[in-house]
Amino acid sequence: MSGGYSNDFLRADLELPSPFEATVLLDYTHFSVRFNTSRKLASIVGVNINGSQLDPLAREGTWHFDERIPKEQQAGPEVYKNNAFDRGHLVRRLDPVWGDSATAKKANQETFSFTNAAPQIDDFNQGKELWVGLENHVLEHADAHDAKISVFTGPVFTDDDPPYRGVKVPLKFWKIAAWTNNAVLGAAGFLVDQTPLMGKVDLEKVKRERLLADEPPPLGPFRTFQVPIRQLQELTGIQMNGLVNADRLARGMRALGEEPAPILLERATQIRL
Repeated sequence: MSGGYSNDFLRADLELPSPFEATVLLDYTHFSVRFNTSRKLASIVGVNINGSQLDPLAREGTWHFDERIPKEQQAGPEVYKNNAFDRGHLVRRLDPVWGDSATAKKANQETFSFTNAAPQIDDFNQGKELWVGLENHVLEHADAHDAKISVFTGPVFTDDDPPYRGVKVPLKFWKIAAWTNNAVLGAAGFLVDQTPLMGKVDLEKVKRERLLADEPPPLGPFRTFQVPIRQLQELTGIQMNGLVNADRLARGMRALGEEPAPILLERATQIRL
């Protein structure tokens, strides 16, 4: 497995963000995973998407352990058995599926690694209202000659995430899309929360009143917020300096004399790029 996330994929150097805690870097075809063995889940994934070469392969793949990590350090099939949890792809299945036929097929199968999965309530993972059109919408605003974006995704780990079958289940997930336009880097950050849906699983503990006053407003099911990337950096403890500086939401709000703050998205055209 090689040819992972590339820093120079866009017309601006953009490193894969790195968390403060120790992680194992795993490279796959067109994407990479920084894997947190203590949480048995990825801290962050990064994928390069070439919109002009995407191959719309059918959903065919076999979930599997990554042999580079001991099985007991990965959230495997037992976490998802006989419950409402889906194996939620962190790198979307079709995002790295581009290039020649052999490369596309390899990338498709590699997205089915347990290192690229996280427990997500089925309604949350399958809900069409969540990330719908986000990456395609950004692609339309990317450099017309490249039609490329890089996307970073991960859970928000907290100490009080509810435990379930040996894994602490993240309640929030974030995503950042980055692109270039006339060689200038732009970025947009997003956050969703599956807390309102967790009643579908019999957890030892689900703490519903977790958000502090200075955090983003509560996110209901099937709702997505565009969030200042600096706020995502604070929530995750992941260094995102290049992305913070490229944040179109924060830049636009400051230009209007407003303090950067989350905005509720009800349709893709509300995304501030």
